[in-house]
Amino acid sequence: MTSPQATPLVLVTGATGNVGSQVVELLLAAGVPVRAAASRVEAVRARFGDRVEAVALDFTNSATWEEAYSGVARMFLMRPPHLGRPTSQMLPSLEAAKAAGVEHVVLLSLQGAEHNRVVPHHALEVWLGESGLSWTFVRAAFFMQNLTTTHLTDVRDHDTIMVPAGHGATALVDAHDVAAVSAVALLHPDQHRNAAWTPTGPQALTYAEIATTLSGVLGRRIRYPQPGLLRYARHARNVLGMPWGMVAVTCAIYTMARLGRAGALTDDVRMVTGHDPVSFREFA
Repeated sequence: MTSPQATPLVLVTGATGNVGSQVVELLLAAGVPVRAAASRVEAVRARFGDRVEAVALDFTNSATWEEAYSGVARMFLMRPPHLGRPTSQMLPSLEAAKAAGVEHVVLLSLQGAEHNRVVPHHALEVWLGESGLSWTFVRAAFFMQNLTTTHLTDVRDHDTIMVPAGHGATALVDAHDVAAVSAVALLHPDQHRNAAWTPTGPQALTYAEIATTLSGVLGRRIRYPQPGLLRYARHARNVLGMPWGMVAVTCAIYTMARLGRAGALTDDVRMVTGHDPVSFREFA
């Protein structure tokens, strides 16, 4: 990855997450100054030390906006999973970012978000498209890392994958590949201005196939019981401890897979970064 000619300050939201943390590392490796934001500044400092300018950012608390946005030219935007109403919970903050001088926003979106009004990412894409800012949408496929974060206890402790995806195939992608696409768009916004990329892995797999691959790699049987939406919603709330807003969003996302709308593959990772995407077996 080549270094850009100029090195303006870049704000990375969700900086301690799977994608955001990798975006930070890639920008730092390219010599770009980074302001790393999360809900708790202590978590940012623990993760990156003094290599970044650490700030706390709460999209619903205007007292945190000036410190986060002042002096920022480019921004990596990740919607916090618990904020399911972006129109009221995020857009006022993004208006403040625009007023503060942010020029280019790289949005971590969702595969198919442009056609799915139910998911919160759709409203963010619409706002950015009408905002007058330049933008890049990174419409990521389902993260492989969901199995080691959101669904970790199911796989690790119960040898089960509990998602309501039916028989639908899913174009899983490694979060590191999504971060790489995002970092390139932040480093070279002129080349990715008002563009939408959909990074996917090299294969679309059903969750039965995913369970079979995990079984082979882990050396024990991983089951996929194909739960329906109601069973999943109860499990996500009562066992995984998801807030209801996140339960609703994940139900909408997995319904796309169930309907066969999450399996489309692209070559975007290779086109943007120059390297092949990680396969699910490599990840497992």
